[in-house]
Amino acid sequence: MKRTLAVIVAAAALVVSACGSKEDLGGSGQQAASGEVVVGSADFTENKILAEIYAGALKATGAKVSVKSGIGARELVVKALQDKSLGVVPEYTGNLLNYFDKTNTKTSVEDVYTALKAKTPAGLEVLEKAAAEDKDVLVVTKETAASGVKSIADLGDGKYVLGAAGEWQQRWEAKVKELYGVTFKEIKTTDAGGPVTVDALKNGTAQVANLYTTSADIKVNDFVELDDPKSMYPAQNIVPLLRSDAVDAKGKDALNKVSKALTTENLAELVKRVDVDKETIANVAADFLKAVQL
Repeated sequence: MKRTLAVIVAAAALVVSACGSKEDLGGSGQQAASGEVVVGSADFTENKILAEIYAGALKATGAKVSVKSGIGARELVVKALQDKSLGVVPEYTGNLLNYFDKTNTKTSVEDVYTALKAKTPAGLEVLEKAAAEDKDVLVVTKETAASGVKSIADLGDGKYVLGAAGEWQQRWEAKVKELYGVTFKEIKTTDAGGPVTVDALKNGTAQVANLYTTSADIKVNDFVELDDPKSMYPAQNIVPLLRSDAVDAKGKDALNKVSKALTTENLAELVKRVDVDKETIANVAADFLKAVQL
């Protein structure tokens, strides 16, 4: 839900990060300077970190690179790639596939990625997917997990209150019952993986919460992620989406090397360093690149 870019930001403007100049690339048709690779990002911490990492990896190959942050809807991202005002963006396999194929029903990691490669429009391409995922996940406290709740299937019939964003009930209530036979005593509307949801789980007004796998709150609060063996939530692996002619072979190799190094755990740590420890995105991205020798 959080990573569905179409609902992240209502604004259509692109707000430029420190290494770019201010200009509207939201489908403006204003092409990047000749030979320059413009890396775009959505307006949340994780995506901004990924964009800076991509930019740093490309710069290491000798490419001329700038970063534009704060893209709104996914349709603006795709349009900006196609009109050549953007070159590369960090994306999420499941949501991107659903954007390109409204009839998609695939949810597993490999099925989603294979279908995404087939459905990506001509002129665009996705590179290698990372092991890192930022996907919906149901979590419980350590105490609830210790009572025997390790999987979504262990939640049972009407035993617990769930805290989740408003759209969760419409999107997932029937699916969790169909796949796991699980119902909730109450589905309490909180927020999209934010402080209201976290507080509800901490204070006991909800015993289960919908968060995201790279959320810093999971580690900070010792929450336990529930297994989803039937893949109710679709795969959301991090993947570079790019205009095919925007990046040369060396650049694509560098981006693939980034993907190979990204895990859900190390990405969550990067997000924590920015959101919790208040480090800068630029420093966190530089540290990651140094660690993977890019």
